Amino acid sequence: MKIAVRMDDITPDMDWARFRFFQDLFEETGITPLLGVVPDCKDKMLQIEKKRGDFYRIMQELKQKGYCFAMHGYQHLYTTKKGGLFPLNSFSEFAGIPYAEQLRMLDEGRQILSQNGIETDMFMAPAHSYDKNTLRALRALGFRKITDGFGRLPYEYDGIIFYPISFQLSRSLKRQEGYTTLVIHANTVRETEKERYIKMFRENKEKFISYSEYLQIAPVHRNRVGSLAEYCMAQAKRILVNMRG
Repeated sequence: MKIAVRMDDITPDMDWARFRFFQDLFEETGITPLLGVVPDCKDKMLQIEKKRGDFYRIMQELKQKGYCFAMHGYQHLYTTKKGGLFPLNSFSEFAGIPYAEQLRMLDEGRQILSQNGIETDMFMAPAHSYDKNTLRALRALGFRKITDGFGRLPYEYDGIIFYPISFQLSRSLKRQEGYTTLVIHANTVRETEKERYIKMFRENKEKFISYSEYLQIAPVHRNRVGSLAEYCMAQAKRILVNMRG
């Protein structure tokens, strides 16, 4: 199985040392990831360092190197207790919010990124949670891709192409066929975990691909039965994670 990488919570005030740690690993492996940029971050948990004024210049430099970009929500604030269509979590920035308000939030986020040189048609939902109104608003604004879902190939559902994430990374590393995504939250990676990442990337170098390569894989069609199965898998994973503490 080929594995692409996405990095969530990319902001001007993120933990830059941890970000650079992964950037070095990517360069060693010869891949480029998908970066989820929060347009107007208000989440204090993501405010690690003083904001860098050259943030968007750095993003443009990474774009020239082949990095891909997604809009990671709007302000990254969880205002509902809804899991939405992909309930890995029971809270959301979008799921449960009326359509008109979601449209406004998404449009403002899109404009912020566009004004700073980041044009993208891919969305990355905070907490992986979105609902039917989110998909409707995304389509209205020209978004055509979402990085989420479960499966071994990208799939098309309700007018959107989904690029699945890994249900369990250890299984993904053992499988021979298919494609998936490793999700990284650099801000919260502990020092003791760095060696595990170094070992994983070095020992499985042939399995990792650039996100741009993932985007070239033709999507399959996902029907309602497949969506229901995915919903149940997400709920099951949430329960298992909560049981493990």
